[in-house]
Amino acid sequence: MKEFSERFIRFFRSFLPAPFTIAVLLTAIAFLVSFFVAPSDLPSGDRAANLITSWEEGMWKPGLLVFAFQMMLMLVLGHVLALSKPASALINAISKPISSSTSKAAFFVCLLTMLMGFFNWGFGLIFGAILARKVGESASQNGRKINYALVGAAGYTGLLVWHGGLSGSSLIKVAETGHLQSLMTGLLTQAEMNLLPSAIGIGETVFSPMNIMASLLLLALVPAGLYLIGKHAKPSAKLPEIHFIDSDSEDQITGAERLDYMKLPAILFGGIVLLIAASKAWTHPNPSTLQWINPNWINLMLFGLAMLMHGTIKRFLRAVEQAISGASGILIQFPLYFGIMGLITGSGLIDLVSETMVSISSSTSYPIFTFLSAGLVNVFVPSGGGQWAVQGAIIVKASMELNVPLAKSILAMAYGDQLTNMLQPFWALPLLGITGLKAKEILPYTLFMMLIAASIFVAVLLLF
Repeated sequence: MKEFSERFIRFFRSFLPAPFTIAVLLTAIAFLVSFFVAPSDLPSGDRAANLITSWEEGMWKPGLLVFAFQMMLMLVLGHVLALSKPASALINAISKPISSSTSKAAFFVCLLTMLMGFFNWGFGLIFGAILARKVGESASQNGRKINYALVGAAGYTGLLVWHGGLSGSSLIKVAETGHLQSLMTGLLTQAEMNLLPSAIGIGETVFSPMNIMASLLLLALVPAGLYLIGKHAKPSAKLPEIHFIDSDSEDQITGAERLDYMKLPAILFGGIVLLIAASKAWTHPNPSTLQWINPNWINLMLFGLAMLMHGTIKRFLRAVEQAISGASGILIQFPLYFGIMGLITGSGLIDLVSETMVSISSSTSYPIFTFLSAGLVNVFVPSGGGQWAVQGAIIVKASMELNVPLAKSILAMAYGDQLTNMLQPFWALPLLGITGLKAKEILPYTLFMMLIAASIFVAVLLLF
């Protein structure tokens, strides 16, 4: 298994450059395919000019830029929340009793990380990484031998479930009123546009019977699988140190700077923000549909919670400084993904792709094709939000033509996206940095989890 994982890492290094480079290459491929494959009666020069215009307009489409900023905030605020003192205290309290054996540690780290990943993917990623590290430190301090790589892999499982959870990019975006209409403008006839729902609430996606079943099976089978592996796993080496945002010390605090270190402003502001979020949920015309849970509401909640849990504005800002680098990929890559969407929609390529998907699919097989294609696309576009920007319109159009429920097709894409996170090392970088592990050390275990999850996703897509 070790030899296989080393070969796999070499494959990624040989054939997959940095994600931004991949985004540039995909842009070039999308342009060439749109130019040579998409139907057009225009001369070559005019066709190229139109494609460049479509790409540029797609990059700066206001609604998509708002989406990018929402995703950045969601990642950063989730990370900030994980760096707070209460989160640190919780992780310390959890890590000691579960570090007695590899099997026990892997089971509980996996289970808890998945639960946190359902809540927020940024929080789940950092929580899992820190919990894995703390479990390793506790075992080392008490002279216990555990397989730290397996525990580290267990701390990455939030990325195996996140897109089916409350922060799933596509799921919360389609819950916004008018998003689907904005996405499909110019791609559907007026009669088809009238059939589009104004929104697909998370009651139809996150809390649908299919997704609940998939989530319960993941929570039961993935930790159990790691527990069984842990029974036979060999122990590994000790760990480096980790630093938390837990100090307010400054050389000199003068004047109005004292406000930055006072608890009252942070607690008051955080409390007001949470009250506003609660009132938006309470006063929604149809609260039972859960349509009030959208990216803005989630970020409002995370903002208020993070401010309260850090206790001072200074601590909050220090945590933001530490967390902000994790959002750099979204900031610089999302406009390129939006440009790709502009190319495939502006050229008419989306119609060709949709017609091809419809011709080779049935209402039963289409969700499986969507799931598999999403898993493949995620290897090259390692972002759920970016993937929705590239695939979203194609999925909606083909689903309507095949009469497949939109919620099911979107969930199929979400499942494929989160599945191959266990292959794609992009989002594992924060975890590897915190734990001090290498990708090749956790890969054998993440591949095992991927196989379990793939079986679950295919089964629920066929059964529901």
